[in-house]
Amino acid sequence: MLDESTTLALIRRAKEGDNAAKEELLVHNTSLLKSILRRYLGKGVEYDDLYQLACMGFLKAIAGFDEGFGVRFSTYAVPMIAGEIKRFLRDDGSVKVSRLMKKAARDMNAYIEQCSAERGEQPTVKELAEVFHMEEGEVVFTLGSSRMPVSIYEQGDYKDEKGTTLAERLPSDDDQDEMIEHMLLKQAIEKLPEREKKIVFLRYFRDLTQSEVARRIGVSQVQISRIESKIMGKFKEELK
Repeated sequence: MLDESTTLALIRRAKEGDNAAKEELLVHNTSLLKSILRRYLGKGVEYDDLYQLACMGFLKAIAGFDEGFGVRFSTYAVPMIAGEIKRFLRDDGSVKVSRLMKKAARDMNAYIEQCSAERGEQPTVKELAEVFHMEEGEVVFTLGSSRMPVSIYEQGDYKDEKGTTLAERLPSDDDQDEMIEHMLLKQAIEKLPEREKKIVFLRYFRDLTQSEVARRIGVSQVQISRIESKIMGKFKEELK
């Protein structure tokens, strides 16, 4: 990863139309792009396509970044990259219904309207299953396929929902702030010298005590404590 001053210099050049600067930024941020797109694997889009989307989001982040924001470029870029992928999945991921199912749904709805007009009541699912020679479950599924999906990005119809989308009202465990912190922490760890990386790994990924780490590294516990304090100081600077 590039340091922040080099990154800012390349962004300035990229905004002036320097394609080589854009390419350099992309190359040095490949790990960031890949770590974001992995969250969207298995959703019907090929890896290469996800990578291209991530690159598009990254380039948009370059174009829209302002040093006056007072944040690191990577902090600004992460939601831009994720947003580009999410937008594609949202717009290109509509449910496709076969022509036969569409016709069956139209016929069922016409029959329902006819019964309502003639008898003053709608037919039951059981009756529809008998008329259209289907299982009751198939009837429910077919009728459901004819309904227009509700977009989670549309505003609510009720007075207290105006100005907010369904997506904003749905509970979510997708904590973007936490994701950004994880990205920045990963970058901070990658910048550490090998010995410090090993200490972080043993202490926080293997859950060893300072004494156990000291024996593994071949130094005193006091030294481990000092090195660990130094590392924590670096992390705090990175996460500002």
